[in-house]
Amino acid sequence: MAGETVITVVGNLTADPELRYTQNGLPVANFTIASTSRNFDRASNEWKDGEALFLRASVWREFAEHVAGSLTKGMRVIAQGRLRQRSYQDRDGNNRTAIELEVDEIGPSLRYATAQVTRAASNGGAGGGNQFGGGGQPRQQVSEEPWATPGSTGADAWSTPGSFGDDTPF
Repeated sequence: MAGETVITVVGNLTADPELRYTQNGLPVANFTIASTSRNFDRASNEWKDGEALFLRASVWREFAEHVAGSLTKGMRVIAQGRLRQRSYQDRDGNNRTAIELEVDEIGPSLRYATAQVTRAASNGGAGGGNQFGGGGQPRQQVSEEPWATPGSTGADAWSTPGSFGDDTPF
């Protein structure tokens, strides 16, 4: 949407994402990303940490459950989203303003780590949103191979001739 401030933040989670549910059963995960710049100080010939930015972030719905089940304290993440400004009164009646990140995309940084991706089964847009799909059954992993095409068995669908609906040999 025009006029929104979209940013990308790279940093570490300060705690495990906190998964909660609204009164209507809508899942929301809240967490803080600590992002610290590092600069090379030529005078001392060493790297120095800059000021840390602690940014509160939130994700909603099934996305919140994925984040809470996948990310943990200390993980280096890359998050992209929209900055939101919120005004409120604290317990003493003082007016306060908070800047928060409403996350659109987030994942682990692979700069210093590796990750295993598993596609989550969709609940078809149905309401609710816990670890169970619509019928109370646990969600099932779609495929052992995270890059398999939908409906494939996880076999080497990307390299099988004709897997793209034609005779393309890749």
